[in-house]
Amino acid sequence: MSEREPIELPPAFQPKTGSMDAWNAAYVRVEDYLRAHRIHNRLHQSRLIEAILERAARRHEANPALNPTALASEETETLMDLWFAEMLDERGLPHERIAVDGRLALLLCDGPQKWPYAFLDEKHVDRDFASAMRAGVVQAGPDMAVSSMVPRPIDLGLIPEAAGETMEQIEKWPILRALLLWLLFAGVLAVIFKATR
Repeated sequence: MSEREPIELPPAFQPKTGSMDAWNAAYVRVEDYLRAHRIHNRLHQSRLIEAILERAARRHEANPALNPTALASEETETLMDLWFAEMLDERGLPHERIAVDGRLALLLCDGPQKWPYAFLDEKHVDRDFASAMRAGVVQAGPDMAVSSMVPRPIDLGLIPEAAGETMEQIEKWPILRALLLWLLFAGVLAVIFKATR
């Protein structure tokens, strides 16, 4: 029987500042955030959460008054922005644009399903995944151009024209208009009477 190599586990997350309850809340928030991005692979999720919490813990050491959950959320956003910018070759764009383009490209290429370990991995980027992400970027249309529109009469056809002429004729004779309205009213009452009997 051959001797196996011992499995090396990553060092346990030991923040120097903040309570473990606060860091547990931060863990849950980051986990939910990753799950919202369809990162369901537990092993990959755990690695990402630990890396994010380590970054947040370093910032928390510098300023212990900050909330660990808020720091973890900010670090997640920053890490995702940097990764999306690198993947989509969109460095220098504002956060909102990178966030929207990146998330849309990720969902369009079905990245979390097809490449479950690729999300936020900077060292081992699959070429197919990278090209699928770049293909999923939605390009903006052309810039707005000023044009002039000349008003034209609207042709509604024969029926509205005939109806309009009929209404003009009826308005000329108020007695005929009142008679037609009473006939219409009596017709509606007759229909209701017949329908309820």
